[in-house]
Amino acid sequence: MDFKDVVRQIGDRVLKLKENILTEEATKNAFIMPFIQALGYDVFNPLEVVPEFVSDIGTKKGEKIDYAIFRDGQPVILVECKHWAQNLDLHDGQLLRYFHVSKAKFGVLTNGVKYKFYSDLVEANKMDEKPFFEFDIAEINDVQIEELKKFHRDYFKIEEILNTASELKYIKEIKNILSREFKTPSDVFVKFFVNQVYPGRATEKVMQQFQEYVRKSCSQTVNEWITDRLKTALNKENEVVLESNSVATEQSQVNDERKIETTVEEMEAYFIVKSILRSTVDASRIVYRDAQSYFSVILDDNNRKPICRFYLNGNKKMMGVFDASKSETKIEIKSLDDIFGQGGSLAQVVESYNQSGV
Repeated sequence: MDFKDVVRQIGDRVLKLKENILTEEATKNAFIMPFIQALGYDVFNPLEVVPEFVSDIGTKKGEKIDYAIFRDGQPVILVECKHWAQNLDLHDGQLLRYFHVSKAKFGVLTNGVKYKFYSDLVEANKMDEKPFFEFDIAEINDVQIEELKKFHRDYFKIEEILNTASELKYIKEIKNILSREFKTPSDVFVKFFVNQVYPGRATEKVMQQFQEYVRKSCSQTVNEWITDRLKTALNKENEVVLESNSVATEQSQVNDERKIETTVEEMEAYFIVKSILRSTVDASRIVYRDAQSYFSVILDDNNRKPICRFYLNGNKKMMGVFDASKSETKIEIKSLDDIFGQGGSLAQVVESYNQSGV
């Protein structure tokens, strides 16, 4: 099992067990120790991982941090833990105090679900107020996993991490600003566009009008980007299908006979299912077949391995989800985003096919 699979396995574990974890100590044992172990460190070796690491803070003696990860006899990462339900924003001050008196270059604040990584990018030996890297273990994406991999025992290089830490920090902050401005444009953001396109004076009335213009423009631009990406992906998918002679011939014959037209919406649904299942199965095994009355997503190009079906051409959009016995349950979906809510069921039916070998 590679690093990516191990991390995603921990994320699944968090989702399944967190409601049963009632204490901070249980959070450490169930979520955080497996996470440290996934980074390649032996949690039972006191030369690598020291629990309850003593860190004297000024006149306070014997102050302890939950874990210190050591390399070459020196602490390099401090880990402060909280119960999974606690808000981490209320506890970063405690880690800051520990960091100040330690030789460690990195501090991690976590509740076993969310992880925040800190360093001293702004002022040497003083922990930054904002983390340079953070993620939710249950929703971690491939890019975040690659960044996390740099902290693995086998790849850990302080200078290399610090070189990319500033970039991660500022990109994250810029993305947050853009997200905020796209949803609720500030006066400064709106005035930038007013000055570019409006010939008159930026009165209060003009600013109010342009605030809505800017918001709509941002929303439409993002939607157009997404549509273009989907069209590109659709074209590539069609090229792959055409390169496979047997599949292409069969599909074209069915389309000619039944006059089937595969819609962009159906392909969007297919790509969403494919993205959900990437962590469960090789994406190349997930294919689609269109029919007059439904759009089907199947495993291994085998009709005996249905994953789900979509009924998107009527007034009421439906999704059919299969279980291990291949029984279909139809669910109404208001938008394609509702497909993400069925991720667990989709993964279960694929796992059942893999286990049964059917």
